[in-house]
Amino acid sequence: MDSGDESDFYGIPSPVIFPYSSGEETAKELEERVDSFNIQDWWEQRKHVQLALRLQAMRQPQNNGNKAHLHNPYEGCAYAWQLTETVDAFLERLPPATTDESESCPCIFICNPWIERTPKVQAHNQHVRGSENEGPEEDKTDLPRFLAGGSERLGMVAAFADFMKTSSKSKTAVAREVNKAGREATGDLLDLALNLHVRCGKWMIFCPVHSVDETWALVAKATANNELGIAAKVAPRSTVDQRTERLICVYTADFSDKEDVHRVAGKLKQFGLAQPHGRPLYYKPDCYTYLGIGSNNAWGIKASIYNTSEMLGKS
Repeated sequence: MDSGDESDFYGIPSPVIFPYSSGEETAKELEERVDSFNIQDWWEQRKHVQLALRLQAMRQPQNNGNKAHLHNPYEGCAYAWQLTETVDAFLERLPPATTDESESCPCIFICNPWIERTPKVQAHNQHVRGSENEGPEEDKTDLPRFLAGGSERLGMVAAFADFMKTSSKSKTAVAREVNKAGREATGDLLDLALNLHVRCGKWMIFCPVHSVDETWALVAKATANNELGIAAKVAPRSTVDQRTERLICVYTADFSDKEDVHRVAGKLKQFGLAQPHGRPLYYKPDCYTYLGIGSNNAWGIKASIYNTSEMLGKS
């Protein structure tokens, strides 16, 4: 096996080798040959080369003359995909069905390499306990201000709820008023999140354990290939909670961008992950996660803002 074959065998593209040139061939002629070389045709002949390396090789010059480059905000993170490995190698290294949840592996993560986000080590969410592995942040994210303002707004709802409980109204009337106050707070929280660039959100897929590896492989490959959103994650195997389902989150950049959220939902439906007559998928903004807004919360706020039944219809 020659060196070129060996490189292809390990998933590494063989280098482009031009025939030996004598002194008669000028530097200008060599530059012309390089300029005329068609990268796309060359890769078309080598389709078996895995995605990660192919993406890196297909960098194209930008209008300003700089070359585009791939991004991985989770670079160096052991439980995330790295640009130095193929997606298949990543899936083999961290299969969710048999990878145990631990302090060193709280989740399994993959980012869209075509979208630049803040490196994980620099992100504000690293200081929010339990939310260190939410969607990768954008540069202008001001999470501390959002948490301060959002917590204050939720405090107003809680104070109103306490006041209503002391009133002479019936429990039904009190619950109705508290839920109304929560709905009103929802708009304020989402507006605040938009203004402070806490805009990431996720479609949540609850996948049966027996098919989690196959479903995750589908989501991971589509994420790396820029077909879904900005990132995705899956829950590893729990050693204490024998759940029959695993959560897979597919992150989008902006919960207010309904066109993009709808596009990703459509892709998930195309993949068979959002069944028209089955249980709908729900979309939750990360700002809710940061504030601890879950199901049956004390503020009467619905924990999701979209679902596939309403967004895609039942047909």
